[in-house]
Amino acid sequence: MAREPLSVVVTTFNSSATIGACLASVRFADDIVVLDSGSTDETRDIAASHGARVSIQPFAGYSAQKQAAIDLAVHRWVLLLDSDEALPAIAAERVRAALVTPDVAGFEMLRREWVFWRWQPGRARLNHYVRLFDRTRAGMSGHEVHESVLVRGPVRRLDAIIDHYGERDIDGRVDKANRYSTLQVRDRQTREPRMLRLRMVVYPAIAFARYYFWRGHWRGGWAGFIAARVHAFYAFLKYAKLYERRVSGGQRQDHGAFKSERPED
Repeated sequence: MAREPLSVVVTTFNSSATIGACLASVRFADDIVVLDSGSTDETRDIAASHGARVSIQPFAGYSAQKQAAIDLAVHRWVLLLDSDEALPAIAAERVRAALVTPDVAGFEMLRREWVFWRWQPGRARLNHYVRLFDRTRAGMSGHEVHESVLVRGPVRRLDAIIDHYGERDIDGRVDKANRYSTLQVRDRQTREPRMLRLRMVVYPAIAFARYYFWRGHWRGGWAGFIAARVHAFYAFLKYAKLYERRVSGGQRQDHGAFKSERPED
């Protein structure tokens, strides 16, 4: 039975280490769009070698850049990937099967994380995101960070896992925590919560416990422990920077907030 044609959409910036594997995993797609934000490595050449239509646009922020890439898609159904993600063969099969007379406007997909030197443990909770969707009934949320696809219509969970080769070391994960916490404070949709100072003291411990115990990363040995500690540090930074914004009257200059503009993060 014929399926709906599919456009795969990827945003890139200096992604030569991962873009090849990403695009090779979706070679079944009818259209592949890569929107690059000015790479200085071989990202665009590698993408073109995989048959992608490559466009260039200055980085407009995570959500806006991804929306611009979605708008370049030829087909109604879109699979949105980061350049450091890839579909295992079984996930590719399930994506194709889902597009045979789809009865919803979007599908959530699970994501498995590479944590420093190993995959997250099999019994740890997987994050899930809408990644496969009808672009005529969906669009990006507009958030500066932790952007998501908002769907106007029913959404169903697809039993398909995306592999995410994220930060390969502690330095990269801490850098991302610093950048993302700054972007959250800059985001006009982020309002100052109640009891901010209490949250700054208490919530990092809650964030650690939630990540390490409730989400099951204690099964991941020292990699899981270190990742949970960095996650707690991220929670602390977010509230600390909100407090700094309050006491400084919003005069803080965000030097270097975008010094590493990596739309694939």
